[in-house]
Amino acid sequence: MSQAPAPRVSALLHAAGTDAWAAATAHPMVRAIADGTLPHETFRRYFTQNILYLEEYARAIALIAAKAPDQDAITTLSRFQAQIVENEIPANLMFLERLGGDPTTIEGRGTMLPTTYAYTRHLLSTSLLGDCADGLTAVLPCQWSYGELARPLTANPPGDPIYADWIAMFGNDAYDRLVAETTALLDRLVDPGDVSKMTSLSSIFERSTRYEAEFWDMAYGSPRPAGPPDEGGTP
Repeated sequence: MSQAPAPRVSALLHAAGTDAWAAATAHPMVRAIADGTLPHETFRRYFTQNILYLEEYARAIALIAAKAPDQDAITTLSRFQAQIVENEIPANLMFLERLGGDPTTIEGRGTMLPTTYAYTRHLLSTSLLGDCADGLTAVLPCQWSYGELARPLTANPPGDPIYADWIAMFGNDAYDRLVAETTALLDRLVDPGDVSKMTSLSSIFERSTRYEAEFWDMAYGSPRPAGPPDEGGTP
């Protein structure tokens, strides 16, 4: 009688954070992008912060790659970082220009709002102080949630080309393959039977996912009611 396959670490983390995940992927701003009703000025504000966020996100991935245990992990993390540096940051700058631009952001003089700062400090500190799996768990909700929220929207994209182009950037097979590579790496790095490690990773994953929802809140101009305080872990 064959044994059932071991549960995937990434799937367990995703399932444990269902409420936080739904808050991010079904956020009112995401729904407004989907139906094309989001004011352009709101989307412009999102990009002024997201460009700053992605620069720190790329630095966090570099820290994670420095702790990669083997060549395959280095390859996966290098592709992950290249997606951000070579594709997403330039695309975000172009979207910002299409929406009227922002000289301070484009010239590298933008200022992070508190949520952007807190989220990026979480990513950088976890990636610096933790092991490869800790850092990967911290950065994964951002990559994964964008693919998951965008893919269903490609079936009926909004008429506004800015929103349709943004959805298309994430809702495609190539992006799905990147997410699959990243989640597979995490699955390989961690034993799902290690209760202590899984508890720690669940906390990291949920915190990053909550920051995803708070980032959307910030851009949308609708702060989320305060939840219970964090209980330890990496800030």
